Amino acid sequence: MARSSIRMSAEERRESVVRAAMIEFARGGYRGTSTEAIARRVGVSQPYLFRLFPGKQAIFEAAAERCVEETWRVFDEASAGLTGEAAADAMSGAYLGLVEDRDQLMMQMQLYVSVFAARAAGEEGIGESARRLWEDLFDRVRIRIGGDMKDATRFFAHGMLINTLVALGYPPDHRMWTGLDGCEGTE
Repeated sequence: MARSSIRMSAEERRESVVRAAMIEFARGGYRGTSTEAIARRVGVSQPYLFRLFPGKQAIFEAAAERCVEETWRVFDEASAGLTGEAAADAMSGAYLGLVEDRDQLMMQMQLYVSVFAARAAGEEGIGESARRLWEDLFDRVRIRIGGDMKDATRFFAHGMLINTLVALGYPPDHRMWTGLDGCEGTE
């Protein structure tokens, strides 16, 4: 009897690596995550991993880009056709749903921490990539809500507070959530 085998294309395998890397980096950070752990999660060998990506930094940057792009996708879908405060409110509400995925949230947080750690070790590549991704997301949101820098800054400050409350595990009914306009915590 002939075995049926479903072979993944290099692009499909690359996608699997990015998804696995997001989980591994979210949980272990850049320095604490081995390429071996990523390869194991995907079910490939490390040499194959390095045929898809030139190194660990490239894998991290692809995972970071996916994380930021997923954030924008959620913002874009929630605020399609809206501007100003209505767009900001729609994106804020959608963000609460997005950060319920702890791996997504922790990947964001690890991105920020990894820039600091890499810089302390004399490595600038991760920081350059992360700042480019952050600025692009900031500008997309700024334009969607009307172009004002102060409004965009307030939006992101609000989001960082949400990140902090979710990462620290505050339950939805905790008093720390009450200062967020119209926000209820997430579980």
